[in-house]
Amino acid sequence: MELTASESLSTEEQDRYYQYAMYLSIFTIVYNIIEGLVSTLVGYSDESLTLFGFGVDSFIETISGIGIAAMVIRIARNPNSSKSPFEITALKITGWSFYLLSSGLLLSALLSVLSGQQPESTFWGVVIALISIASMLGLIHYKKLVGGKLDSKAIIADANCNVVCVYMSLTLLAASFLYEAFSISYVDAAGAIGLVYFSVKEGRECFEKAETMNDSCSCGHD
Repeated sequence: MELTASESLSTEEQDRYYQYAMYLSIFTIVYNIIEGLVSTLVGYSDESLTLFGFGVDSFIETISGIGIAAMVIRIARNPNSSKSPFEITALKITGWSFYLLSSGLLLSALLSVLSGQQPESTFWGVVIALISIASMLGLIHYKKLVGGKLDSKAIIADANCNVVCVYMSLTLLAASFLYEAFSISYVDAAGAIGLVYFSVKEGRECFEKAETMNDSCSCGHD
């Protein structure tokens, strides 16, 4: 009988890879807190709605990251266990937070267009977006690597869900670059509306995951 990837590892090796998974979860939480603080402060200072909304999204991702850390602890103890009440609550809070962010961004984008308000600069939006893309791609790679070693669908699913973060970073990059390079009117508001699309999508997926007892990702990525 062929052994699975996790069964071919010794207990010591499995513990080490679960420790790597926890390190990745902690890095995700710390990174999102820092990214959220920098993005909201700079976005507010430069009057960039897309960058400010991106920063608020990072804070929401922090809540999600705490739930993921709880998941890693749970599956390290029992890989076949179902979601804990804490994880389900974290998912629901994250989902409502995404919906609230979407409403705020949509209203702010409409007011921005009506008032003709434009950002002072979007240079830092370009820089932050590039750093975020590189960081998220690195996280996706290493989460898939660790998930593959442990034969853990939960960790691989978490990696796949991080792809949406890359799309949001690309939205920030496009809006920030187009305004900084060409001063295209209302492109910042358009970028904020782009974030609304992904925020609604992530919010819906959080509630879908909260309703299922397994750890699969409903992001639509394989």
